[in-house]
Amino acid sequence: MGDPVQPASEADALLSRLRVIEDQPLESRASAFTQLHDELQHRLEGGDSTGSHA
Repeated sequence: MGDPVQPASEADALLSRLRVIEDQPLESRASAFTQLHDELQHRLEGGDSTGSHA
């Protein structure tokens, strides 16, 4: 009844993105992993109340 395909496609997209990042030079990888971390953290905290760190 839910959409079981969406989580798998999101996981596939994440794995694909990680593979692309790992193929980059070290300096670029660090920046790309930081950006990915920030995006994932923002998504995870999106469900939290805005005052969760106050």
